[in-house]
Amino acid sequence: MEHVLRLLKRHGLTDTVVTVQFLASLVKNYFGDGEDLGMHLTYANEETPLGTAGSVKNAEDALRDDSFLVISGDALTDFDLSDLMAFHREKGALVTVCLTRVPNPLEFGITITDDEGRVERFLEKPTWGQVFSDTVNTGIYVMEPEVFDYVAAGESVDWSSDVFPQLLKEGKPVFGYVAEGYWEDVGTHESYQKAQADVLEGKVEVELDGFEISPGVWVAEGAEVDPEAVLRGPLYIGDYAKVEAGVELREHTVLGSNVVVKRGAFLHKAVIHDNVYIGPQCNLRGCVVGKNTDVMRAARIDDGAVIGDECLIGEESIISGNVRVYPFKTIEAGAFVNTSVIWESRGQEHLFGLRGVSGILNVEITPELAVRLAGAYATTLKKGATVTIARDHSRGARALKRAMISGLQTSAIDVRDLENVPMPVARQHTARGSAGGIFLRTTPGVPDSLDILFFDERGADLSQAGQRKLDRVYARQEYRRAFPGEIGDLTFPSSVFDSYAGNLLRAVDTTGVRESGLKVVVDTAHGSAGLVLPSLLGRLGVEALTVSSGLDEARPTEDADERRAGLARLGELVASSRAAFGVRFDPVGERVSFVDELGRVIQDDRALLVLLDLVAAERRSGQVALPVTTTRIAEQVAAYHGTQVVWTTTSPDDLAKAAAADGTVFGGDGRGGFVVPEFSQVLDGAAAFVRLLGLVARTQLTLSQIDARIPQAHIQRRDIATPWAAKGMVMRSVVEAAGSRRLDTTDGVRVVEPDGRWTLVLPDPAEAVTHLWAEGPDAAATEQLLDEWAAVVDSAGR
Repeated sequence: MEHVLRLLKRHGLTDTVVTVQFLASLVKNYFGDGEDLGMHLTYANEETPLGTAGSVKNAEDALRDDSFLVISGDALTDFDLSDLMAFHREKGALVTVCLTRVPNPLEFGITITDDEGRVERFLEKPTWGQVFSDTVNTGIYVMEPEVFDYVAAGESVDWSSDVFPQLLKEGKPVFGYVAEGYWEDVGTHESYQKAQADVLEGKVEVELDGFEISPGVWVAEGAEVDPEAVLRGPLYIGDYAKVEAGVELREHTVLGSNVVVKRGAFLHKAVIHDNVYIGPQCNLRGCVVGKNTDVMRAARIDDGAVIGDECLIGEESIISGNVRVYPFKTIEAGAFVNTSVIWESRGQEHLFGLRGVSGILNVEITPELAVRLAGAYATTLKKGATVTIARDHSRGARALKRAMISGLQTSAIDVRDLENVPMPVARQHTARGSAGGIFLRTTPGVPDSLDILFFDERGADLSQAGQRKLDRVYARQEYRRAFPGEIGDLTFPSSVFDSYAGNLLRAVDTTGVRESGLKVVVDTAHGSAGLVLPSLLGRLGVEALTVSSGLDEARPTEDADERRAGLARLGELVASSRAAFGVRFDPVGERVSFVDELGRVIQDDRALLVLLDLVAAERRSGQVALPVTTTRIAEQVAAYHGTQVVWTTTSPDDLAKAAAADGTVFGGDGRGGFVVPEFSQVLDGAAAFVRLLGLVARTQLTLSQIDARIPQAHIQRRDIATPWAAKGMVMRSVVEAAGSRRLDTTDGVRVVEPDGRWTLVLPDPAEAVTHLWAEGPDAAATEQLLDEWAAVVDSAGR
């Protein structure tokens, strides 16, 4: 329609009446009064459909004074309207019908004219047996006001079938003008795609906002295209769109305003409307994607598919050709959709994942969501309660934290803002008089995503029940609002790091550390752990070489390759400096990895056994808390030293509860997270480091010696895509397939073989995935066990 209006303006037709009925408000909001186009627009509203002639009759008051032109808003053309109007005046016509020649006239009204151009006959949408011409009616007319005498007011009347036959019958001057140029009636998906391609190939004269940076490649103002992106025109990239390296855009692709296309995506003949996010490794061919839709990683959308506005297409999902997904729908991750989604969503929305609320910054996690989420959390607490809030050193977390603070305060909650601190520091301060806490951080290994974690009054992760309560309030949008006198206060606590360090050193046994003369190498990975270490290392009296200690906003997280490279460098420093061991924190100080005195990296699952051995050997009693995914070698290590294992679910909240129980001396999750119960019940990298210092100083054993005395474990993991609707069937199939074998249902279903081998099948709570863990006497046996149960899960999930 905008192309049509621009065409009218080019031919001097700036005073225009727009007849609207379906989606009238969208048309009015988009064009307004026409000022942006340099035109004057007014609107004639149809309460009920009035037909092609009845809708124009509805605008009669604005058209009574002079000849007027009627043109459809859904046909793309560059006809010479000035020549059409001149023809009309020259012939003295009452009506001039604009005609064009098409190869297939079946879907159009055929028109026959004599040598003078006078219309002799009309035929609407003929069969092939009725086709007597290839000259069709384009729906563009020039008319005199007298034509309104032939149109009944308030009734459904059509030009071609009702009015024009009557005019011919009475011998009125009705002429046909055969126009030269482009015309496409954009009424089907095929014609819509054809119109896009024709514009890009220059077959139709329209205005394109942008610059032709190479033949057929148009880029609008403010768009960012990485030099390593592959562009094969003709194609169009809208204003402020962003195309990353490794993207391939093929011919007839159109990107609207603010579209983001991530690394490795492939688009061919795809039409992408404004504000769409296309995730990495997506594959889109011959499809249309509506505005404000998110297409997540590795999704595929095939030829002829149309995705409506504001949809979510989950990771690795497949939308088959010619499928229609109506607006506001969610397609779950891994789904295969081969029929149109009209009423129901093919998915299940989860606010919480394994660790809080996560998503892509400014795509899934927006300031609007942050405010609403904070308001929902505040609503679950009492008025006047205090919430501690903190963040990592990324700009995204800093910006979203401010949004959440406003949401808390306007819901009658006092806020303690710790600003940038390690996560364990935020947890400890939450436990000192707050009703709860919030921590914002960059998702580990995913620099463009953000996690929002919620703490309870102990500083532990919010329980499953607490998450469900928050989820319900958020879903219902039942947010509490404070009266002006109830707006919460905002404070900035002082001496945060000194307080934390003092409490830690009073709680953890560091006997012998100062006298041992230990030398250690500490890598803070440019994260916030470096903020608290100066307060600790000085009081411990150890010789420490600290590396990567400066905060780097551009590197708020690290991927697996960067972490491996960092550990390798740490190993070199430990070996060359003859240090007792090396330690590397994650960017928020929650998790920690170790390197032994030989410079060898101790893998996270192995590090758990090493610390367990040291703690159990010193305590000789009590219990250790471990998730069910941990190797059963841990039971052997604990039992050898007189301690026992308490198995928990994989939920951090359950691990914290078990760590808080009387008699618990140690906890860990096997992924670099350790609990030091005498100090706190949550994962804490600095506390684990201080405790290891004390243990090594007192035992006078090296980490490699301790590692060597622990049996080798053979545990492997595999993930299998499982539709939400099939998860219950999968678990039932696993129980049935287990037969008489022993089952452990602490979390998911753990099937124990008679010889001690085991497999754990656990549905993911937030994604369409089932996780499998298996452990056997060697790698081959473990792989065989995984294959066996993966086949059961895969078969049941289809």
